[in-house]
Amino acid sequence: MVEQNWSLVADIGGTNARFAALREGQLEGEFEFYHSVEEYPEFSDLVVKLRDEIAAASGFVGAPKSVCLAVACPADVEHISFTNSHWEFTKDQLKHWFDCEQLVVINDFEAVAHGITELKADDVIQIGGDKAQLHKPIGILGAGTGLGMAALISHSDGYHVLDTEGGHADFAPVDQRQMDLLSCLRQTYKRVSLERVLSGKGIVNIYTAICQMEKAPVKFNTPPEVVAAAIDGSDPVALAALNTFCESMGAAAGNLALTLGARGGIYIAGGVVPRFSDFFASSGFRNKFEDKGRFVSYLQPIPVYLVMRNNLGLLGAAKKLHLK
Repeated sequence: MVEQNWSLVADIGGTNARFAALREGQLEGEFEFYHSVEEYPEFSDLVVKLRDEIAAASGFVGAPKSVCLAVACPADVEHISFTNSHWEFTKDQLKHWFDCEQLVVINDFEAVAHGITELKADDVIQIGGDKAQLHKPIGILGAGTGLGMAALISHSDGYHVLDTEGGHADFAPVDQRQMDLLSCLRQTYKRVSLERVLSGKGIVNIYTAICQMEKAPVKFNTPPEVVAAAIDGSDPVALAALNTFCESMGAAAGNLALTLGARGGIYIAGGVVPRFSDFFASSGFRNKFEDKGRFVSYLQPIPVYLVMRNNLGLLGAAKKLHLK
């Protein structure tokens, strides 16, 4: 083992925690580590194991020089408390645990936004629209355990990331199916946010609600089960649920495009949608994206890109360190 400068980056969601140990100057590394959040009562328990894993796999010894953690919750506070998991810690604790010279903590979708700037043509699938306009805002949303939103704003020195908590905005139904869905979900949640519908858990929420509305038995309890039954056509309720998810994502993406003036394009990131990319591309997503009354012609040219690249958050966290 040789003492050398190295950096640690992480993308920590509600379900999975992904880490990469990088040689100095790298954006991507060959040493990546994956852990389930629920397996560790405290984040500090994982830190100890992680240091041993990195030393064994990479030969890096000593503390990392720089650390960037992308977290699925507001990051501009001292006390970090995850929205969809039990983990919480302070930035002072992180500095102590990692013993690093530089610590950066950012929202997970700020990391995704930085990662978007490094994508190549074969990292995405375009769903409708024309070419993206240069120097125009870019909107980003993505479903995982929760729903993230961010934006990229071009300026003379490059770009600025606008990190948001837009996933917790109100779910706004646009057709009768979605209005019935909202009424049903309000029996469980007093307020129904976009995240209650447009996330991995959201797929199950939609499916369960449709079962309730149609007085059908609930056969599935996880997102993969619902998706599999929808894609193979074995369950009509699962199919209706996945179609409703895709159409609701389209409506939300169209709203984001209008809000930002996102003629630079909309990117669909996150770990959920790429698992059924063909279904999503041929669904009612694009129709609902454009279905904005007098502003159909405004939205029609705006391209939507489905991000197929793995570990975009890790790439974005590394890019953030390079920008510091």
